[in-house]
Amino acid sequence: MIKTRAIRKIFVTSLSLFIFLFITTFFHFNTDNTLRTNLEIASPSGLYTDTIYLLNERNLLVKSKVLLDEVDLKDKIIDLLDKLTVKKNDYLPNGLFTYIPKNTEVLNVVLGDGLVTVDFSKEFLKMKLHLEKQIISGIVYSILELDNKLEGVVILVEGEVFLEYPNTHEKLDSPLTKKIGINEEYNLTSRKDINRVVIYYLSRINNDIYYVPVTKYVNDSRDKIKIIIDELASSVIYEDNLMSFLHSNVKLLDYYEEGGVFFLNFNDYLFDSDDKVLEEVLYSISYSVFDNYDVNQVMFEVNDNFIGQVFSDGTIKK
Repeated sequence: MIKTRAIRKIFVTSLSLFIFLFITTFFHFNTDNTLRTNLEIASPSGLYTDTIYLLNERNLLVKSKVLLDEVDLKDKIIDLLDKLTVKKNDYLPNGLFTYIPKNTEVLNVVLGDGLVTVDFSKEFLKMKLHLEKQIISGIVYSILELDNKLEGVVILVEGEVFLEYPNTHEKLDSPLTKKIGINEEYNLTSRKDINRVVIYYLSRINNDIYYVPVTKYVNDSRDKIKIIIDELASSVIYEDNLMSFLHSNVKLLDYYEEGGVFFLNFNDYLFDSDDKVLEEVLYSISYSVFDNYDVNQVMFEVNDNFIGQVFSDGTIKK
């Protein structure tokens, strides 16, 4: 009996010490209460972070991460939409905001044939004029990045197909895809050679780096990858709060697509002053490629030498 009690006491003490060390270690690394955009972080229960698009102070949609509590895709979509609804959200990092109108309820979610059909309650229509496009773009982008098999989103309101913005009455397609655009910028001088290109810039919010997609409409008939690299290397940035770490002298020497992989070969200016390639550079280029080309990997080379590979799920290999 005494021996059993002693063993039990040792076990309880050891377990308590383990729990204490785990909790202190976990909170030590999470005291800033922010979300890291470049990492797929596992929770203690084995769950992973998913992509979510939130608004910054300038009402630009920002690519961020959120921990969804569900495993089933339908349940994850419901959880995601709940987290995008305006209310007190303790999980949000400072400087980022939700946008689905307050008190909106998800009445139903149906999956099938690559489509997600979401039925919202009538409160969904209470959008502010200056946010209505951002609300729809944010929902579409957030849902479609949950699973690469998803191709479109059908939005219903109380069972009726949502086919126009409630304030401007501008018409919408159904189903909605990423072709809807995000943080749109029009830089057109004519109706000829219009190219639609999505480019991911960087934004610093409370000392953390986030990625901000901008759908640019330009009179430029070149391949989209050339426009992407030239824009990210340009000293003229879309807005003063957006930036790029790509060197202005970088040159894209060669590129091609093969077997779902997009190969990019650059000159030495892809390296920084320490002869390294910043992850922010790899991600901003890769995210841009994924939104413009149907590939799942981007392979980076400098003068034909492998220096890194980024996968569509956000993982990186060097």
